[in-house]
Amino acid sequence: MRLKLTIPILGLLLIVSSCKTDRPKTEEELIAYAQELHERIITLDTHCDINVKNFTDSINYTQRLDNQVNLPKMIEGGLDVPWFVVYTGQDSLGREGFEKAHENAMAKFNAIHRLVRDYAPNQIELARSSNDVRRIIKSGKKVAMIGIENGYPVGLYLNNVQKFYDLGARYMSLSHNGHSQLCDSNTGEADGVWLHNGVSDFGKLVIAEMNKVGMMIDVSHPSKEAMRDMIELTKAPIIASHSSARALCNHSRNLDDEQLQWMKENGGVVQTVAFKSYLNTEKFEKRVGIEVDVAKQILDSMGVAWKDRAAQKLMTADEREDYYGYLAAMVPIRKAKLAKMKDLPPAVDVGDFVDHIDYMVEKIGIDHVGISSDFDGGGGIEGWSDASETFNVTLELVRRGYTDEDIAQLWSGNLLRVLDEVQAIAESLKQN
Repeated sequence: MRLKLTIPILGLLLIVSSCKTDRPKTEEELIAYAQELHERIITLDTHCDINVKNFTDSINYTQRLDNQVNLPKMIEGGLDVPWFVVYTGQDSLGREGFEKAHENAMAKFNAIHRLVRDYAPNQIELARSSNDVRRIIKSGKKVAMIGIENGYPVGLYLNNVQKFYDLGARYMSLSHNGHSQLCDSNTGEADGVWLHNGVSDFGKLVIAEMNKVGMMIDVSHPSKEAMRDMIELTKAPIIASHSSARALCNHSRNLDDEQLQWMKENGGVVQTVAFKSYLNTEKFEKRVGIEVDVAKQILDSMGVAWKDRAAQKLMTADEREDYYGYLAAMVPIRKAKLAKMKDLPPAVDVGDFVDHIDYMVEKIGIDHVGISSDFDGGGGIEGWSDASETFNVTLELVRRGYTDEDIAQLWSGNLLRVLDEVQAIAESLKQN
């Protein structure tokens, strides 16, 4: 509970005492309290990958598919707002690569639009603003939002930024696993080879255009130097759509303390990501070998060879989507097999995830931290393995003593505040 300093000391003590008295005492009361809160707030996940094969008239998100996010699982777990990601892999920085990436991006935009327009218009609706989100939630429907992972499909055409915004995209990362025409990627840390030493000249124009149209800049995949440039160039707050704290897990996809401070000073938000290898290296490494062995056996029975992350990066977009489809089918089978195995090392879980939230809240404040899963793109942890288990995150936050207001901010308030500010700045830029 947030209290103004003007409240008399006696009143403050009475209020605090009352709050403590009203807090749940038993496990049953705690769960009931968390459930009521979970139903009342808006839960928003900024990063859910998609496979266009799950957006057809016969196979779509109205069904409980093997993937991690679909309407039945969202309803079961109380996930209100998934941001469906228009992702394209990296290819050569030339006309052919750009055109192919643009085609792939358009296929994903069209898939999302088919879901909300044709397959489930009474269950889910596309939101383009925070007001849309609240209106749709009030109507009883789920909310779809769109983000772009990798600015590569922009090509060298600045007008694609406006085009993608008009299609519903409200954030975009300027790179992914590889240096794009717009900026360097975090992957350059592995070999120390950089293409732009930050943001390219064309990338600077794209940043200005994103500010102008009202699209949030996502820094989850760009390099640290590229992020530094973006912070200096942008006129609006930025986001990290799916990153955690590097101080707790030393991975280049996470943000170090200096980067976290930049986010605070910029007024942005870091969406903590439920990705095993970005949360707890020690636990991940002790268990990953066993999980991979079981996965290989299951995939082999499907006639599919296991591919590690490095091998996946070399796949074409179509090959990767096919492979992710097999992974989606494999995961629940593996989960069942692992549940029967004895003496397994503990899995990376919701507790490890909230450890990162705790750390970042302590470092940069509750106003600058949020939540994401990277579901259907490699994300998922013990206790939040798919959208049906979304409640477990709220429960852990309640256990840690976060207030109702804090939890509402973490789940959606902070991200929607940034979106509002970005869109307001865009309106002011258009008037100048």
